[in-house]
Formats: sequence, C-alpha cells, structure tokens
Amino acid sequence: MNIIVCVKQVPDTTEVKLDPVTNTLIRDGIPSIMNPDDKAALELALQLKDDNGAKVTVITMGPPQATKVLREALGMGADEALLMTDRAFAGADTWATSKTIASLIKTLPYDMIVCGRQAIDGDTAQVGPQICEHLGIPQVSYCEDVKIENGLVVAKRQFEDRHHIIHMKTPCAITALSECTEPRYMSVSKVIDAFDKEIKTITFADLDLKPEEIGLKGSPTRVKKSMTKGMIAKEPPMDVPPAEAATVIAEYLHKNHII
Repeated sequence: MNIIVCVKQVPDTTEVKLDPVTNTLIRDGIPSIMNPDDKAALELALQLKDDNGAKVTVITMGPPQATKVLREALGMGADEALLMTDRAFAGADTWATSKTIASLIKTLPYDMIVCGRQAIDGDTAQVGPQICEHLGIPQVSYCEDVKIENGLVVAKRQFEDRHHIIHMKTPCAITALSECTEPRYMSVSKVIDAFDKEIKTITFADLDLKPEEIGLKGSPTRVKKSMTKGMIAKEPPMDVPPAEAATVIAEYLHKNHII
C-alpha cells in the first residue's frame, strides 16, 4: 500500500504580522512548526503502516526551509519526502496550491492520500478536498480514525453531535483532525536517520502544468484584506478598592444584561 501525506509548515505564533501591501502573513523571523492537523494525519498514516504494511511518502509545498517539517516527518517514520519549491508557486491560493500538489501526485503511485483538516495559518480546510477534486477520487473529511478492513478503507468521521462510519475503495483520501490521535515521539536513531535521507526537490519544470495554472496567476481568489484580532476598550478602566471590586463588577454585568 502506498500512502501520501500532505503537510504544511506554518508559523508557530499567535503574534502574527501582516504585509500591508500583499495582505499576507510575514513569515520572516517567525519560528515554524508542522501544522497540527497535518501531524495528526501523518500519525494516522504511520499507524496504517504499522498495522498493514505501507510506504508513506510525505509532500510539502513551500520555501526551501520547509525541509524542516519533512525531516520531522522522516524522523517520525515516513519513508520518503518530497519538497515542492519554486518561485513560480508563490502567491498561490488554495485552488492553485491543490492543483500544483495534485499534478505531482498524479506521477506517483498511491492508494490513499491523507491530509490535515486545515492549516492554522489559513483555516480554509479547502486544499485536501480540492486535491481530491483534481484527481477525481472520493474523500472523507473530519476523520478521527481510519482502518483497513477487507481491502476497504474504513473511516470514522465526526459530524456535528454524532459519527459516520464510511467504507471506501482505493484510491481515496481523508482529512484528519488534530485531536484524533497523539503523534508519536521521534527516537534519537530515527532523527539521525532522517538527516541521512535524501529529500527530493520538485520544481515547476517537473510538472505538467502551464504558468497560468500556478502561483498568483493561477489563483482565482485574492486576499483583499487581513487583520489581527485585538481587544478594543469601550470604557475607561476603573480603579476601586478591593473591598468594592466584586460589587462594581456585579453592577456592570447586570447593567449590560450579562447576568
């Protein structure tokens, strides 16, 4: 069985800064991590490998420094890692991103694709399902568990206040929730092995795509405006003695119909 896992490197901070010109995140100088949902997706794939035997290939699209998350994936137990990097990919929205990744996947052997539900830097939850749309394969989102039974992929999916159990033939795909499983720790020996493994680089020249299909040119959507959340003070602070604080708070909550 061949399993492909799509991961993304995301900023490890809530104190994000925005580029006023492009309205995108400024990533320079910000520490990065593997997206939590993607890490859970990788763990699910590795569990399938442990239980059924499989080759796990990890793909990421990003700048050269995104090799960091690929090394982590190899250290966790992935067998192969591919980095998609090219200036031509820059500025891609979810549609162009998914089309680019799907173009690579078409050239690889696969029975199953596993993605995280969504990335914490964009929160669109679109790339995984869009990859499946480009490939024309079935997919199940919001998965908490996945098993192989009688040659079928059996996915347990969260849906509102209940669960769905869905059986699929391969090739197929799932998107996983970060809370579905606890990612394994990397052993020292696997970390050392991860740095000895080759990470193959994929550029635009390696793909069967036209320039107008990728990056900013291939993106039907644009970010018009981005903003960070902030607290807005509606009233000036009150300085009262400790003995009166509880009464003042209670009166304020009552006046504003909170209690």
